[in-house]
Amino acid sequence: MTMKGLWLENQQLTYRTDLPIPEPGPGEALIKTRLAGVCATDLEMRRGYYPFKGVPGHEFVGEVAAAPGNEGWVGQRVVGEINLVCGACAACQAGRGHHCESRSVLGILGKDGVLAEFFTLPMANLHAVPEAVSDEAVVFTEPLAAALEIQQQVHIQPGMKVLVVGAGRLGLLIAQTLRLTGCDLAVVVRREAQAELLAGWGIPSVAEKFIPAGSADLVVEATGSPAGFALSREAVRPAGTLVLKSTFAGDVSLNLSALVVDEITLVGSRCGPFEPALRFLAAGLVDTDALVHARYPLAEGLAAFEKAAERGVLKVLVGVG
Repeated sequence: MTMKGLWLENQQLTYRTDLPIPEPGPGEALIKTRLAGVCATDLEMRRGYYPFKGVPGHEFVGEVAAAPGNEGWVGQRVVGEINLVCGACAACQAGRGHHCESRSVLGILGKDGVLAEFFTLPMANLHAVPEAVSDEAVVFTEPLAAALEIQQQVHIQPGMKVLVVGAGRLGLLIAQTLRLTGCDLAVVVRREAQAELLAGWGIPSVAEKFIPAGSADLVVEATGSPAGFALSREAVRPAGTLVLKSTFAGDVSLNLSALVVDEITLVGSRCGPFEPALRFLAAGLVDTDALVHARYPLAEGLAAFEKAAERGVLKVLVGVG
């Protein structure tokens, strides 16, 4: 039995119809992909962010097709945590499973992803999707969880001046979640369409040239570019906090002495909590509809990647089921 899907190898993406349908291992489920998203990390994988070979993709909503020993889950609409962990190493035992010493990551590191008709995940990674949440919204669970991780790591007070640098797919989700804290928030924009979208949510925007140096208590960098990091570093005040959300293929020049002298707190921020993200979606606390730019069938997955890589394009979805 074979299936259709996208395949990434040597930084070359192809559409294939001869991929083997994966067999779920002990404690795993076979999941039929319904809808998937293309995110910035997927695009960076194609540029060599990780030397990955396999099916890419990690943003999804799916349906359990088989679950040996857990048959009650069959037919359930699900979303899933992307880190596959051992549960036994020091990081796992300390409650830091997403830093498991031997982890694999769905569609990113050692584990085929969701841009195919079927994939597998451990049952422990799965979350049932509330009936009221649409497939289109559920696809945003993983990036929304990543946005919420910032508030897991940094205590954001209502009086803080917070700046989000990057008004792309992830930055706009981050801005919506930060708005709910009551902080003094602004988002750096480069396009009028970004400013209009933010204005509709009641979030102020600002052009890069109008950002005073050292003016923000907290800066969240979500551009995926060295230039975005440089701007973020300039905007954060002495003794302020800089949260880094970008993952990209490349290096950044860093003045460590200046970070020491200014006592800047650097926070790397990656995956986040799925259950709160699903509650946010069920309660309608974030607008995901406005972030969907285009939708393609799986057979046109290569075109979906090309569209997602265009400047100004937000979320591109790939319909599978």
